[in-house]
Amino acid sequence: MSETILSANTTAKPAMSHAKRQGGMRNGLLTLGILAALAFSWGPAEMSRWTYLFTDSGNMADYAKDFLRPDFKTWQYYLEEMLVTVQIALWGTFLSVILSVPLGILSAHNMAPWWVNQPVRRLMDMFRAIHEVVFAVLFVVAVGLGPFAGVMALFIHTTGILAKLFSEAVEAIDPRPVEAIRTTGASRIQQVIFGVIPQVLPLWISFSLYRLESNIRSATVLGLIGAGGIGQILFETIRGFYYPQASAIIIIIVLTVTVMDLISQQLRKLVI
Repeated sequence: MSETILSANTTAKPAMSHAKRQGGMRNGLLTLGILAALAFSWGPAEMSRWTYLFTDSGNMADYAKDFLRPDFKTWQYYLEEMLVTVQIALWGTFLSVILSVPLGILSAHNMAPWWVNQPVRRLMDMFRAIHEVVFAVLFVVAVGLGPFAGVMALFIHTTGILAKLFSEAVEAIDPRPVEAIRTTGASRIQQVIFGVIPQVLPLWISFSLYRLESNIRSATVLGLIGAGGIGQILFETIRGFYYPQASAIIIIIVLTVTVMDLISQQLRKLVI
C-alpha cells in the first residue's frame, strides 16, 4: 500500500513541476508582451513629454488660480441644469435596461443558437465601440440641440454595454433549475422567466445602477456638444473665460456624482 502511494507521489511530482514550468513560461511571455506593447506605444502616445508637467507647471497654476474663487451667485440655475443632466442619464439608462434584457438573453451562448447570438453580439460590439459622444453628434444633427439627443446617445451606447454584461451573467447561471423547469413541460419563455431571471436579477440590478452612475458623468460631457444639461453651461462658461462660475459648476457636478455613488452603493447592498 505504502509502495503504491510512494509510486503515485513520484509520478505526480514531475507532472506538477512541468505544470509549474508551463505556468511560469506563460506568465513570462505575458509580461514580455505587455512590456513590448508599452514600448511600442511610447512614441505615438508622446510619453516623452511627461517632463512638461514640471517645466510648464507654472502655466497650469496661472490657469487654475481663477478656479479657486467659485462663484455661486446663480447656484439655483446650476442645480436646475444638473437635475436635467441626471434626468438625461436616468432615461438613457432606463431605456437601455429595457432593451438589454432581451438582447442579453439572445446573445448568451446557453440561451440561443449561434446564428442568433452571433449577429446580436456583433451589433452590441458596434454599440460599445462607438463612443456616446459620436452618437450624440449624430442625434444632435437628427433631432436638434437639447437633452433628447443626449438621452438617445446614452441609450444606444449603454445598451451595448449592459447587453454584454447581462449575457455574461446568463452564461454563468446554474443550469439545473432551468432543466428542472424544462422537465415540467414549460415553454422557452417560462424557462427564462422562472429559471434564468431569478438567478441573474441581482447582478442585472447592480450593473444597471453602476451604469447609471457612469451615465451621469457621461451626460455631463455630452452637454459640451449641445446635448443639454449642466455640461452645456460648463462649456459656455469656460469658453467665455468665466472661471469662477465654471468652478462652481464643477463643484456641483462632483457633489452630485458623489451623492449618486453613495445612493447606488446602498441600493446594490440591498439587492446583492
